[in-house]
Amino acid sequence: MLILAFDTATDVATSALVDDGEVLGERTSRAVTLLEDVDALLRQSGAQTHDVDALAVGIGPGSFTGVRIGLATARGLAFALGIPVAGVSTLDALEAGAPGALPVIDARRREVFVPGHVLAPADVNVDPGRLCVGSGAVRYRDVLQAKGADIPPDSDERHLPRARFHAALARDFGTAERVEPLYLRVPDADKTRR
Repeated sequence: MLILAFDTATDVATSALVDDGEVLGERTSRAVTLLEDVDALLRQSGAQTHDVDALAVGIGPGSFTGVRIGLATARGLAFALGIPVAGVSTLDALEAGAPGALPVIDARRREVFVPGHVLAPADVNVDPGRLCVGSGAVRYRDVLQAKGADIPPDSDERHLPRARFHAALARDFGTAERVEPLYLRVPDADKTRR
């Protein structure tokens, strides 16, 4: 199965083309260049859009706009190509890239996303020596290290929710409309409604 996978939930967008577990190509960039990255991956591998069997898309948590860009792109591609989609948690993809690590994504507003929660960095429960990866681990390195966490250097690729892991974790493929974002907190726009 040829899977096109991508995640735009964090500041660094990742995309990959994976054929039966073999990574044919992988890119990192920004959400705004996602379709350019998809085109480059297909050209590099010699594949055409009609060769893609399924999509795996990051559903967050992360940037509200980034998550929406990824889901809208997945819905558009799935509709145009007539292929199924599976949503994969950005936190799960981070953890898959660093087995046993605690994935920590910068949630802005002096908060981080960890599995199932949005917390202040000081409230993250981390055992001494536990590896922490992700944009939140990088941004709040001092706070987490003071709690005993082990944080790799900023340039370590384990900090990225690499799309190859989205492809590996993708299950339950179906229509794009079934794929829902994982926000973990209410969007600001919803807070203003009365």
